[in-house]
Amino acid sequence: MEPQRQSVFINRELSWLDFDRRVLALGKEKTVPLAERMKFTAIYGSNLDEFFMVRVGSLYDRTLLKNEITDNKTKLTAAQQLAAIMPKTADLQQQCDKIVVKLRQHLAEQGYVRIDFQNLAKEDDRFWKKYFLNEMLPVLSPQIIDHRHPFPFLRNQEIYLCATLKAKGDDAVSYGLIPISSQFDRMLYLKKDDQLLYGLAEELILRFADLVFPKGMLQKKCLFRVTRNADIDVKEGMFDQDIDYRQVMSELLKKRRKLAAVRLQFWNEPPQEMAKYLCEKLMLPEKQCFYQESPLDLSCYFKLAARLQADGRTDLFYPVAKPMQAPANFKLSEEAKRRDVLIAYPYQSMRPFIKMLMAAAYDPDVVSIKMTLYRMANNSQIVQALVAAAENGKEVVTIVELRARFDEQNNIDWSKKLEEAGCTVIYGLDDYKVHSKLTLITRRSQGRYFYTTQIGTGNYNEKTSEQYTDLSFVTTNQEVGEEAAAVFNNLAVERLTDDTEHLIVAPLHFKSVLLKEMDAEIEKARLGQPARIILKNNSISDKNIIEKLVEASQAGVSTDMIVRGICCVQAGLPGLTDHLRIRSIVGRYLEHSRIYAFGEGADLRIYMASGDFLTRNTERRVEVGIRVDDPAIAKQLWGILQLQLADNVNAREMRPDGSYAKVKPADGQPLVDSQMELYNYFKDGFTATAPAAPDKKAAKEAPATGGIWNKLRSWLRSS
Repeated sequence: MEPQRQSVFINRELSWLDFDRRVLALGKEKTVPLAERMKFTAIYGSNLDEFFMVRVGSLYDRTLLKNEITDNKTKLTAAQQLAAIMPKTADLQQQCDKIVVKLRQHLAEQGYVRIDFQNLAKEDDRFWKKYFLNEMLPVLSPQIIDHRHPFPFLRNQEIYLCATLKAKGDDAVSYGLIPISSQFDRMLYLKKDDQLLYGLAEELILRFADLVFPKGMLQKKCLFRVTRNADIDVKEGMFDQDIDYRQVMSELLKKRRKLAAVRLQFWNEPPQEMAKYLCEKLMLPEKQCFYQESPLDLSCYFKLAARLQADGRTDLFYPVAKPMQAPANFKLSEEAKRRDVLIAYPYQSMRPFIKMLMAAAYDPDVVSIKMTLYRMANNSQIVQALVAAAENGKEVVTIVELRARFDEQNNIDWSKKLEEAGCTVIYGLDDYKVHSKLTLITRRSQGRYFYTTQIGTGNYNEKTSEQYTDLSFVTTNQEVGEEAAAVFNNLAVERLTDDTEHLIVAPLHFKSVLLKEMDAEIEKARLGQPARIILKNNSISDKNIIEKLVEASQAGVSTDMIVRGICCVQAGLPGLTDHLRIRSIVGRYLEHSRIYAFGEGADLRIYMASGDFLTRNTERRVEVGIRVDDPAIAKQLWGILQLQLADNVNAREMRPDGSYAKVKPADGQPLVDSQMELYNYFKDGFTATAPAAPDKKAAKEAPATGGIWNKLRSWLRSS
C-alpha cells in the first residue's frame, strides 16, 4: 500500500514552479489586455525571485546538514530537489524570453518601441552617448578587481556590469565591476515623432561601458544579477533572552542581505571565461546560472505599465472595477447586531470595517480592541484607528507578527508606533507564527460585556483588499466572542488554544476538525449515501490531509479542490484519486480566500479560515477559522464555490500527469469569469443576502439576477 500512497504525491517545489508557469501563461493570454500581460510577466519574475531567495535558499541550507532531511512525501533529498528545480527554471526562462519578444512586438504596434542600444543609428548613438556622459557617468561607482582589490560583496537582486580589462602591453587581465543602482531611473523614455521610445539603463551602460574605464582597456563585458538566500531562522537570534525581539529581527534583516548566492542571471550569452569567473567567486554551480534575453529584473514591466496608464491608455488595461461602497447610513457594528455579516474583498469595500474600528475608538461603551496583525499597508488606517483607541483610553492589544516574511521592517516600524500610543504589543509565540486574522471589540453596557468578533481570510491591509479575493465575517454571537477572547488570552500567555466549539484554531484544533469532517463524508459514501467535499485554498502539502483525500476518493466521495498555488496531490489517478478533481484559478485578482465545505443541502457544514493546507499552517502557525452556521452566509459561501467550479475563463484543471490544462467552455456553455461575476453576486451584499450561484440541484430555486445567471441556470439544468 505504501508505494501506492507515494505515487499520488507531487513535490512541493516543483508544484510551485508549475504555479508560476500558470502566472507566466497569462503574459501571452490573448483575452488579457496588453498592459495586464506585462504586469503578469513582472509578477512571474517577482515570484521566481522570492522562490529562489526562500525555497531554494532553504534547500541550499539543508544540503549543508550532516543528516540531510528528505521530503516526507516524495522522499527527495534537498540536492535531488535542487537538481530537479534547475532545468524546470531554465525551461520557464525560455518561455519567458519568447513572451517578452511578443510583448515588445505588441507594444511597438501601440507606439511604444524598445530602444536597442547595441544597434543604434549614428544620430541616435550620439544622442545617447551625450545622455550617458551627462546623466549617468557622474553617479556610477566602478570598481577594479585585481591582486590589490579583492572581489567585493555583490548585493542581492542588484544588476551589475562585469568587464575584463587589459592595458596595452600588459599580460595580466583584471576585472571591472559597475553596480547599476537605483540612483537614476531604470526606465528611459524618449519621444520621437508619434512614438515613445523606451529602454533600460543597464543596457545603455553596457553600450558605453568603455567610457567608464581607461581608454582601450575594456576587452569584454556582460550584464548579470545575483539572487541570494534570504531564508533566516529567527531562533538564531533568540539565544540571548535579554535582547529585545525587535532588535533581533533588525539584526537578522541585516544578515539577510549577506547570505549565500543561489542564482546567477546573465543577460544574453556572456563570455565563457567571465561566466566561469563569476561562478567561482560566488561559489555557484553552472546549473544555477541562467542566460536570458528578457530583462534581468522583470519589474521594469510594472514601470512601463505605469507609464501606459499615465499616458491615458486605458484600452490596454482591465476595465476599472472598484470595490462596492456601503450606503452612507450603513454601520457594520449595528448591522452585525441584527445578523451575521459577510464582506467579500475586493468586490466590497473594506471601508465599513475601518469605520467600525474608528467608531469603536471613540465609543464610550467600548472597553477594549484586540487584533492580530500580520501584514499591514504602509499607510495603515487600521493602525491609525488602534492608535486613536489607545489615546482615548481603550485597552488595545495587538499581536504583531514580526516574522511576516519581507514585511518584517514594516511590522517593526508599526509596532513601535503602537507602543508609543499606549497599545499593548505582543509578538506571538516563539515556536509558532501568528497568521490568524482575528479582531475582538468588547463593549460594556448595563453591567454586561458584549462582543463583536471579526474572522478573516486575509490581512488587515487596505491595499491588498483591492487586489486579493478575501472574506471577512463579522458576528455579535457571544459564544464566538468568548472563544475569540480565549484565543487572545492564550496568545498573551504563550499558550495554544485547543478547545472551541465554533472556531477552529491551529495548530491543535484545526486539522483535526477538518479530518473529522472528511471522515464523516467517507462514512456516508461507504454507506452508499451521496458524499461531497469542496476545498478552496491557496496551497496544499500536508501529508495527513492528502492521505485522507486519497481515502475519500477510494471510498467514492465526490471531491473538488480549488487550489491556486502549490498542490502536492495528483488528481485523477485510477484507483487512488479518480473521484478527486483539482483546478487552479489565476486571474485578475489573487485568489486568497479559504473555504472548506463538507456535505451539501441541509447537511452542509462550511468553514472559512486564515489557514491553508500547508504543514506550516496546520502544525506550525496559529490560524483561526469558523464554522459558518448562519444559513444565509453558508449559502453565500456555497455559491462562491459553485461559481468558481463553473469558471471557464481563468481556470486550469490538473491532468492525471500533474500538468494543468486551460478549461474551455463546452458547446452551449456560457463564458464564466468567476472573479468578475462576483461583482454581480455581491451587488446587494451590504443591504441584503447575496444570491447563491446556481448548482445542479438548486438551479430551479436560484433567484434570477439577469445576464450570466440566466445562462448559467440554463446550462446547469441541461448538464
